[in-house]
Amino acid sequence: MGNNLVVIIPQCAERAKSARLREVLAHTIGDNPPEEIIETAEQLHPLQGKRILFAIVLGSSGINLEYYRMLKQIRLDQHIFDDCLGALLVDGKSELYTKYIARELVLAANMAGCSFIGRPLVEGTASLANFHIIAQLRNLDAHGAYLWAAQDLLSRLLQETRKHQGTRQLLTLHASNKTTSNTYALWKMVKKHVHDINIQEISLWDKEINDCAGCSYETCLHFGSQGSCFYGGTISEDVYPALETCTDLLLLCSNYNDALSAYLTAFINRLTALYLKQRFYDKNIYAIIVSGYSGSDIIAGQLIAGLCMNKSFFLPARFCLMETAHEPGSIQKISGIENIAANFASIIIKSH
Repeated sequence: MGNNLVVIIPQCAERAKSARLREVLAHTIGDNPPEEIIETAEQLHPLQGKRILFAIVLGSSGINLEYYRMLKQIRLDQHIFDDCLGALLVDGKSELYTKYIARELVLAANMAGCSFIGRPLVEGTASLANFHIIAQLRNLDAHGAYLWAAQDLLSRLLQETRKHQGTRQLLTLHASNKTTSNTYALWKMVKKHVHDINIQEISLWDKEINDCAGCSYETCLHFGSQGSCFYGGTISEDVYPALETCTDLLLLCSNYNDALSAYLTAFINRLTALYLKQRFYDKNIYAIIVSGYSGSDIIAGQLIAGLCMNKSFFLPARFCLMETAHEPGSIQKISGIENIAANFASIIIKSH
């Protein structure tokens, strides 16, 4: 495994609670110890260019106090994980909170410079019921499926190499009113600084977009194998072909009631058909998020869960630009907004 792996496992005062996670971790790492194991906030220090496996155990309350001490440091040091690549194991003592904590940690670490592989999370709920499909497919019991998934996760983390060949293709997807949207106005500022990348824009605004209503697996697989979807329309005819050929996906997300817009939610839901045909590990995901009041981090978390954790998109470091603007045109009044836009463009350009 080399000497580039760091395991961050916030210690739990009750060692018995972490027994299952430590067993899974020992089985996963095997006879190849990591370069470093960090268990306390005092031990946490800047890590540059490392492969980081976060391993977190949660009690029935969903709380690990040492994890929160570490989270505070990560949020305060925006360069603590520069040029790192991450994945995470979260083991819980209830059926709740594992994905909540994972989403929270990924956003904080990403803002501090850590990229994440597609499908970066393996979670073990108390019952391990979340492994029943993997267990069936691999003829394992739930615990065996957990061990297999953890090994697969670490293997993908250590083997990940990224370098797009040729000209990159950026697909920008939005559902904004171009004349009034602060989100779209911010994109126009960013776009001016994006060079040497081909850009294709697709608007879902004012289109008839059907959300996924849950076709059978066989139906979804049938249409997905043809690069289509049962519900057709703009998603199948325009978005799917563009997504298949792009190297990068940028979503323009206005905050509606602390949730993605209905159109973008429908897009994510309907990705399942195409996902059955191909995975998206080699595609970067970015976002521009504008809230009228607050809550941009909630939208970012939804994108992390829906597109990185579930649909396998690669999450580049500092993947999203988050701003607050309410009245139309007020985005222009934010101090230093042009420099902020230019900096985000440079993040897109430098990500491979």
